[in-house]
Amino acid sequence: MEAVPPFLGTTSGPESLLERAYTDAVEQVDDMDEARTRVLDAAYEQFCRMGIQRSTMEDVARRAGVSRITVYRRFTTKDALVEQVVRREFRRYFDRFLIDIGQAETAADRVVLGFVSSLRAIRGNPLIGGLIATEPDLVVPSMISDGGQTLATVRRFVAGQLRREQRAGNVSSDLDTDFVAEMMVRISASFLAIPSRLIDLDDDEQLAAMARRFLVPMLEPPASRTEHR
Repeated sequence: MEAVPPFLGTTSGPESLLERAYTDAVEQVDDMDEARTRVLDAAYEQFCRMGIQRSTMEDVARRAGVSRITVYRRFTTKDALVEQVVRREFRRYFDRFLIDIGQAETAADRVVLGFVSSLRAIRGNPLIGGLIATEPDLVVPSMISDGGQTLATVRRFVAGQLRREQRAGNVSSDLDTDFVAEMMVRISASFLAIPSRLIDLDDDEQLAAMARRFLVPMLEPPASRTEHR
């Protein structure tokens, strides 16, 4: 049986899988290879139904209605196929995320919507959310045993969003965007990795209330918080 790669932090170059997925979303990159898309669609369905470990390249070829050679011509290994399937799912997540936060009117609203949207999109994704629920021994280690690469990638994305808010004058220029982004990402990741017995992660209103109580105040630098007391 082929090993499953630590896909959340997989790299085949200077950028991580998450970074490339985000770039695809921002630049609206499309895949025009119909056969490749057909294989990716089949692999997605196969992995959702049977899991990654129990699926083979032959299973994917059979579900796609193509030969094994066709699959291997486009994806030389199972690891490469898994990476591309997961990358496409993260691309779809980023597409949805950017749409969701674009609907918010204030920086605080964007933080709340971003938090709720992220948990909903990832946990609700049949592949990624399904793996977190059914194969946590594969997913969670990949999130925490990659030297912090996955967290750093998401932190850079969130910090970039916060710096956009700074440039627009929506949050203080004194805000330590990298530190705040780190805290926000760690909180989100903990809910993904560890089930909560206190907060219903399927209740958007509960999640939004928690974000407003604990995440939104992070948008104020420490000096501002002291002055408001």
